[in-house]
Amino acid sequence: MREHRFGPAGRSVPVVGQGTWYIDEAEPQQAVTALRHGIALGLTHIDTAEMYGDAELVVGEAISGLRDEVFLVSKVLPSNASAKGAVAACEQSLARLGTDRLDCYLLHWRGSIPLAETVAAFERLRDAGKILSWGVSNFDVEDLDALLAVAGPGRIACNQVLYHLEERAIEHAVLPWCQRNGVAVVGYSPFGHGRFPAPASAGGRVLSEIAAAHAASPRQVALAFLTRDDGLFSIPKASDPAHTEENAGGGTLHLTPAEVERIEAAFPRGPRPRSLPML
Repeated sequence: MREHRFGPAGRSVPVVGQGTWYIDEAEPQQAVTALRHGIALGLTHIDTAEMYGDAELVVGEAISGLRDEVFLVSKVLPSNASAKGAVAACEQSLARLGTDRLDCYLLHWRGSIPLAETVAAFERLRDAGKILSWGVSNFDVEDLDALLAVAGPGRIACNQVLYHLEERAIEHAVLPWCQRNGVAVVGYSPFGHGRFPAPASAGGRVLSEIAAAHAASPRQVALAFLTRDDGLFSIPKASDPAHTEENAGGGTLHLTPAEVERIEAAFPRGPRPRSLPML
């Protein structure tokens, strides 16, 4: 499994992890089995959130007895991200997850509570050992600038954003900002949330041809592309072991520069948007 440095802390983390959005809608034991299978395959970066229903409970069962093998991430809702609220929300997430710490804790998106309050809560949690690092999700460059002004350099571990082949908006400004500031970029919904290129489409044919050259699948090629640069990570969801195995294959695949160029041409990033897309 390929690994990249995850933010300023310098910890190496597998480039492909396991997302858990909607995982609580799957059969619970199957979801637990899939997550555990993923950990065995090296997909040790597990992402969840208090907003994801019972996902934290599912993750807690899956990582029981395996906590030290996992890079565990959860998120606080903006409405809970006050100086006291974020601490309370984190403690509730820890209880649901059955652990004493998170490897990274994220603000799910920017809300009305001042960033200074949230940062103060995150630093308090880190001082207490309840989180080892913190970051954000769905932040555009303007938001990141504001956060950096509050927190200072070397504090923001990651920015988790929508990123798939047909949604490459982050490459215009968000990704370069994060690269300049040593912030990891974690892409969610890497298969487009139901919009993965059809095999008969022009882009689908490119993916299939590259996949055939590597004895891989088109989805594995997509994951390899989305994690092609240092500091890029992807967290596909898999609620059954077969999909987990396919995702793991994307984390071991290396694309050639020519293959990367073909994919970039087949899925152009388009003009810079006015605001960052969010799901």
